[in-house]
Amino acid sequence: MQRSAFRFRLVLAAILGVALVVGFHPMIFNHLPHMFMTPAEDLSYGWAVPVFSLAVAYLERDRIRAALGAPGWGGLLFALPFLLIGLLGVRGVQVRFELVAFVGLGLSVAWTLFGRAAAKAILFPMLFLLFCMPLASALAVVTVPLRLFVSAVSSGVLSACGIALVREGNLIALTDVLTADGRIYVVGIAEPCSGLRSIFALLALAAGYGYFTQPTWLRRGILFVLAVPCAIFGNILRIIVICLGARFVSPEFAQGTCHDLAGFLVFAVALGLLVQAGGLLSRIGATREGLAAPTAPTAVRGAGLWCSVAAALLIGGTMLYQAFAPAPALAPAPDVRLYDRVTLPGPLVFEGRDEAPSEAETNLLLSVGATVLRRNYGLTPEATNFVMSVVVSSANKSSLHRPELCLPSQGADIRGAHALSAAGTVWRVVELGGGPEGGAWRLAYTFFNQDGYRTDSHYARILRDTWDRSFGGCIDRWVMVSIATAVPEEALVRLLEAQKDLLP
Repeated sequence: MQRSAFRFRLVLAAILGVALVVGFHPMIFNHLPHMFMTPAEDLSYGWAVPVFSLAVAYLERDRIRAALGAPGWGGLLFALPFLLIGLLGVRGVQVRFELVAFVGLGLSVAWTLFGRAAAKAILFPMLFLLFCMPLASALAVVTVPLRLFVSAVSSGVLSACGIALVREGNLIALTDVLTADGRIYVVGIAEPCSGLRSIFALLALAAGYGYFTQPTWLRRGILFVLAVPCAIFGNILRIIVICLGARFVSPEFAQGTCHDLAGFLVFAVALGLLVQAGGLLSRIGATREGLAAPTAPTAVRGAGLWCSVAAALLIGGTMLYQAFAPAPALAPAPDVRLYDRVTLPGPLVFEGRDEAPSEAETNLLLSVGATVLRRNYGLTPEATNFVMSVVVSSANKSSLHRPELCLPSQGADIRGAHALSAAGTVWRVVELGGGPEGGAWRLAYTFFNQDGYRTDSHYARILRDTWDRSFGGCIDRWVMVSIATAVPEEALVRLLEAQKDLLP
């Protein structure tokens, strides 16, 4: 009887494993592969993550088998929040929610059917799957201070070595190095050079390396944390090498061969530091943590079997709903039109003339079905005082982009951001430098949807959109209104107030 009950739970585990694949098939076969191939996320190492997790599970199969015990109701309670997160992720097309829910439900299935020790035995290979998560765009705000830190340390080291330079923000100008056209050579610390992207890859390597070389979870955690300064140090060294290449060879060499080789240098140096740190930790005597010796099998009584059946019904049923529920319907788009002219106190009349969408808007927004309206307003046909853009989203989540992510790729340098209220609407104002027109400028933007919900927060918009897709059966049509201008903030407030009739 006991052996039959164990086999029954093994069958349920296999069924629930298939159910998880079915319920999360959009993530497994579409969302994550798309992220792995997206250059902005720099997640090309993501393909190796599930392979490594499976390899760890195979190598640890004896420990996992020894941990299999009686069912636990705690695992079923543990599954409840991940069922909700999974619904929001799959129905709301949020890959980060999907991945967290998939990992959490995998652990809850093991816990519910075979006890907490079984969940602990597979904890590392399951958590390792989280390295598939795209974080570069979600944590883009971190790159600004990180780029400034890297540029400050790099310029300090170069100055100490006698290299003449001037640093402004994330730009390092080598004053005695000229390009072919006679300009001062400038090194810009872009997002890849901030160290954030290499940190993610190095953290994955540190987790795997630490798991097999360090005897305790504390030491594995220490090695994991040390991956961050190692990656940052590697990127600082990269900037220094590029600058030295420009100074002692040529700017062309620095931008070409040196830049490419320095990318490998970052990882080689960071990985070398990580291995050295692991070696130092390993010299501190300790024994490897392991599972307690298995005790005699515990008989599974009726309550345990009901727990297994309840898990199969609850988790399996939710996965079927995720996979086969009707898709949400696309809401009608709000009717938005730009003014022919804008009048401000003075009176100042700004005449508008239509402009073609920018290259970025064409490539990123129009290609996925968004509607883009763009108008240039000036006091005379020659004088441009501000540019207004209106983007209406399509069913594709990529039909609206966050300005803080798009602007740096277009050459703009973000120097700060704050909220600004005008005529009852909150706008997000991004302070910029080095934009298309050169010099300092501002971009103010806000969002609203077909129901008149307004926000200046990218995250609030995403949460509202996710909820409506998941439980409202509706794909929101979002409108993003933005104004780009070089005028002072007092004049910007008047411009924003003049747009109140465009908003619901």
